[in-house]
Amino acid sequence: MTAPLTEKAWAEARAAAMASIPAEVRAHGLPAVLLPYQARAVGLLDSACPVLFVEKSRRIGLTWGLAAYAVLRAGRQKAAGGMDVMYISYSREMTREFIDACAMWARAFDSAAAAVEETLFDQGDGDKAINAFRIKFASGFEIMALSSAPRGLRGKQGVVIIDEAAFVDQLAELLKAALAFLMWGGQVVVCSTHDGAENPFNQGVQDILSGRSKYAHLRIDFDQALNEGLYQRIALVTGKTWTPEAEAKWRQDIIDFYGDGADEELFCVPSLSSGAWLPAPLIEARMTVKRKVLRLELPADYLYRHRLDQQALLAEFLADLKDQLAALPRDVKYAFGFDFGRVSDLSTVSLLAIEQALKRTEALSIEMRNVPGDEQKMIVGMVLEAVRAQLIGAGFDATGMGWTVAEDMGRKFGLREDHEQGAGLIMAVKFTEEWYRLHMPPLKAAFEDDAIALIADELHLSDLRLVKLVRGIPRVPALREGETGKKRHGDYAIALALAHWASRMRWSEYSYRGVQSDRRPGRSALAQDQDDEADRWRQPLGARLRGGVF
Repeated sequence: MTAPLTEKAWAEARAAAMASIPAEVRAHGLPAVLLPYQARAVGLLDSACPVLFVEKSRRIGLTWGLAAYAVLRAGRQKAAGGMDVMYISYSREMTREFIDACAMWARAFDSAAAAVEETLFDQGDGDKAINAFRIKFASGFEIMALSSAPRGLRGKQGVVIIDEAAFVDQLAELLKAALAFLMWGGQVVVCSTHDGAENPFNQGVQDILSGRSKYAHLRIDFDQALNEGLYQRIALVTGKTWTPEAEAKWRQDIIDFYGDGADEELFCVPSLSSGAWLPAPLIEARMTVKRKVLRLELPADYLYRHRLDQQALLAEFLADLKDQLAALPRDVKYAFGFDFGRVSDLSTVSLLAIEQALKRTEALSIEMRNVPGDEQKMIVGMVLEAVRAQLIGAGFDATGMGWTVAEDMGRKFGLREDHEQGAGLIMAVKFTEEWYRLHMPPLKAAFEDDAIALIADELHLSDLRLVKLVRGIPRVPALREGETGKKRHGDYAIALALAHWASRMRWSEYSYRGVQSDRRPGRSALAQDQDDEADRWRQPLGARLRGGVF
């Protein structure tokens, strides 16, 4: 994601964005004290958010915004929610910078505060005391900034801000001590630039994205900060004139300065880690379903053969498919994932059954190689029709030609272009780094938490092992593996990811039906309504969902 836009493109985009702002706002509006991303962080904390993780770009002024919150919190009386604030970072320079910002905010807020003092902080366990900066407030509370993680934190109470947490020694142990503050109404703020995918800070972020952790999360990369006024504020403070061209040049200079580290330092992408995303023993432990993967491979001249020959080539596969569909349980919900391939890659299907305990169990898996589009649509349509009454959603690879399958299935089952618009069960996905970043962690969490069970298959194990961390984001690299003519590209892993994603969407298809005006002779209106209601409840569950009964 380094330099996703050129300097020229950035200048043009920013000029267009500023041109859309009404002239009277540009002429008379004063800049807000906090930039929007700073205000969002402060707003979350001021709304009593207990734990906040922030992954951020380097040098965007977030610490300055957090200093404002620290003064507001420590300056309050206890009855108004006041408490001590402790700031921890890895360097003395950062702690001094934070305390200076707090002093500035105290003057701006006209808070009753003593002068900044440097003191010795007793760690409470007999170890040598450490230097700390402190501001005391008339409220009785104080802000204390420390250059490292003291074990004496365990005896304190209040708000803990851990800045550049990825670079703090023993972050995991520090978090254990800090999270104890929550018992008495405290808060914990963990913000940092990334320092590798395996760092405890990124692991904490991934736990949040996977749904395993319920903490609040913000992500502020360099371009987002610029879009929300970072360089305009820099120009204001330094007395320069802001122009789109000046901002674009400054942006490109910063990206060039960081070079290969720009993704991590500026765009919140942890540096590349080696090794597979999912270890083989973990995958094998989840392959507990004893069922056959249905595979269909057609000859290169299939389309040129007589129709009877074509039907013969499909007959055995379709018979097996009908048998497996007929055996599917009807008392569970289903989610469907489809990854399209035609020439170089496979088309793959994964159908997940959602059990009462919310475990996802693979009920059906299909692979198709060198299968024309019409035949693929027929097979996919058979699966969707068989489980339509229990289907909660279907994720389709809409990259390239895959869009045609998603579109045709959408004609029949309802197409959605994203999860907030449209109606229907078919969700067409055009893969982006953001999609992988947000939706692959929950799949990994399902493996780790034994919340998924898959059909045991050696090739599927290989596909899942192909998923790597690319610039810190789990995805399938461009490399294909396998024998000539039958190489694989992690196709099953994508179908499974789509099915698991769809299983978490919990969509429902519904519609309305008008009141029937025809009445049976001699029947009262109330009796007729009761009969109509009984008829509706005799319909299958899916039909009731579509008919608006629920």
